[in-house]
Amino acid sequence: MSSKDELTLCKEGISNWQKAFNQQDAAGCAQQYREGAVMEARPFGVFKGRQAIQEFWQGIIDQGYADVDYSDVKWTASEKGGYILSSSWTMNKAYGVVHSEHWVIDEDGKARLEDDLFEIQGER
Repeated sequence: MSSKDELTLCKEGISNWQKAFNQQDAAGCAQQYREGAVMEARPFGVFKGRQAIQEFWQGIIDQGYADVDYSDVKWTASEKGGYILSSSWTMNKAYGVVHSEHWVIDEDGKARLEDDLFEIQGER
């Protein structure tokens, strides 16, 4: 697979995650993570595995968070394969940064998150 094709799949992955979140679909969000993924959501903690990640996103959705949007998106090829996304983000009730989302091509040919490190920096 060419690096261009790989990057296109990674961009589809983040688009799918954003659509799922904005449709208030925590299971859809979790499906964008690999089964053994690790997500660090500062200041909330570290969540390991798709089920724990889905429960985190469901809790956020249940609190009324919605309408995520990304800005200043940067993609960097990872030495481990895949691509690293960094960006700023806003939601209806909060804003912050994505320090590092490591997107890789999973066994089924779709890009999924291997690990995710983001931070809530304030309320809106």
